[in-house]
Amino acid sequence: MKIVIINYGAGNIQSIKFAIQRLGYEAVLSNDINEIKTADKVIFPGVGEASSAMSKLLESGLHDSIADLKQPVLGICLGMQLMCNSTEEGDTKGLGIFDVDVVKFSNKVKVPQIGWNQINNLNSGLFKGVSNKAHIYLVHSFYAPLCDETIAETDYELTYSAALQKDNFYGTQFHPEKSSTVGEKILRNFLEI
Repeated sequence: MKIVIINYGAGNIQSIKFAIQRLGYEAVLSNDINEIKTADKVIFPGVGEASSAMSKLLESGLHDSIADLKQPVLGICLGMQLMCNSTEEGDTKGLGIFDVDVVKFSNKVKVPQIGWNQINNLNSGLFKGVSNKAHIYLVHSFYAPLCDETIAETDYELTYSAALQKDNFYGTQFHPEKSSTVGEKILRNFLEI
């Protein structure tokens, strides 16, 4: 199986690569669109600030190609947020794969939200064998509200999307590569889709 992690200069790609190796697979880091298009699975990571990450994606020329991918694609954290219509962070236009706009938590709670939280209302093969109230690891100040594409929920100030899915596109607000055995199970499920 050919697994490609999109390397556009805005992701914690090494920890994802190591997590995949722990599952017995190898992943290629690439920003070459032909290599990405021929992959069996694509992982779209993201760490940092949305507008600068989107700028790097635009510079790489990948922004037009990601939404056209036909194989399973997993966006992680900021990667998932960039797959949405837009994000308030840096007033950034997203890729428009998920039909939701990312917004910031209010000043009533500490941001970023850092640490472990529970996921509920799991509604996708991505969560096969994962129980409600399983713990996942999050680091973020912005979130995708609940929408038609929500496949998992979590709570911090309010209930929001912990994961999204539309067709062959999946996204997790949490970091499966940092979410212990639950995260490994979710990554394995993605690789077995």
